[in-house]
Amino acid sequence: MVTTHVKRAFKYRFYPTDAQAAELSRTFGCVRKVYNMALAARTEAWTRGERVNYNQTSALLTLWKKTEELAYLSEVSSVPLQQALRHLQVAFTNFFGKRAKYPRFKSRKKSRRSAEYTTSAFRYRDGKLTLAKMSEPLDIAWSRHLPEGAAPSTVTVSQDAAGRWFVSMLCEDPTVVALPATDTAVGIDVGLTHLLTLSSGEKITNPRHERKDRARLALAQRRLARKAKGDGANRAKARRKAAKVHARITDRRRDHLHKLTTRLVRENQTLVIEDLTVRNMVKNRSLARAISDAAWSEFRSMLEYKAAWYGREVIAVDRWFPSSKLCSNCGTIASTMPLHVREWTCDCGTTHDRDVNAAKNLLAAGLAVTVCGAGVRPQRSSPGGQSATKQKTPRREP
Repeated sequence: MVTTHVKRAFKYRFYPTDAQAAELSRTFGCVRKVYNMALAARTEAWTRGERVNYNQTSALLTLWKKTEELAYLSEVSSVPLQQALRHLQVAFTNFFGKRAKYPRFKSRKKSRRSAEYTTSAFRYRDGKLTLAKMSEPLDIAWSRHLPEGAAPSTVTVSQDAAGRWFVSMLCEDPTVVALPATDTAVGIDVGLTHLLTLSSGEKITNPRHERKDRARLALAQRRLARKAKGDGANRAKARRKAAKVHARITDRRRDHLHKLTTRLVRENQTLVIEDLTVRNMVKNRSLARAISDAAWSEFRSMLEYKAAWYGREVIAVDRWFPSSKLCSNCGTIASTMPLHVREWTCDCGTTHDRDVNAAKNLLAAGLAVTVCGAGVRPQRSSPGGQSATKQKTPRREP
């Protein structure tokens, strides 16, 4: 087995003292202020036909600290402020590379509260983490230990809408190694009644985390809606209660997906999924809530990066491939296949479970592309053709 030298972020919850919480809150505000001011400066330069890079915004930050109005920027660690400028530079690089939209200003109420520290701004010794401008280490709930010998290269501190504090430590994980190659492959069809249906016939029930807490969430949101916008303390308390329900749903959903994707990657060498455009599917008002709760995009993201870690392969089949209408036995395509039809019988006499049949067809299409390659037009009307597929993770050479 070959070590892949993967960098992983280990996230923990911590409980700051009042002084630490105040210091971090000031840092969050300064990070947001510097980011917005740098974005405004670069936007003004852009309207004049000029380009401002990271070095120029860094020089501006030095000038801002010397002014009486912004002297408070010197009271917090300078590293998170510099990191905010680097993040802005990355945002502009993605914009000019046509990979993202134009950067937006950070909102005091809606934007994520976070600050990033590099090695010069924190000390990690004997399992204790101390940030710059702080005299005491953070009280971290070590739910798991960092890999033996691992040293964090970057530390990100954040606070979510529910008021919980988290610290994320980025370090190289030597325990991530490529798994032994196998000849197992699986086709995966995502759904709503069943979250996943595998080509082996196994069906994994959709836990519907949002539906289980829907009544609690609705009550919290109603109480929040009754609070006047000027009622600061009471409205903030109601907002945190609603955020805690959202956080509970999100945490349970993510935990379930992590366990599921890890199991699939460990058991299979090749995993074939359908290339769905979830952002378009959620425009369906009848299914938007259920699709969002299923978190198909997050499932695919987890599956892909874990496959890259462990030497597995994920293949995405073209979304126009008629996996549900195609008979996996004889290759005949049914003329119509409404969503309410869960079982159907082909002219060849084979009775299909809609989801299992789709998973089998996805697997066959995925295995075909590993042999023939992509680029074949999707099958439309005649049996025997091949589906257009694309490979999302690079294949590893033996």
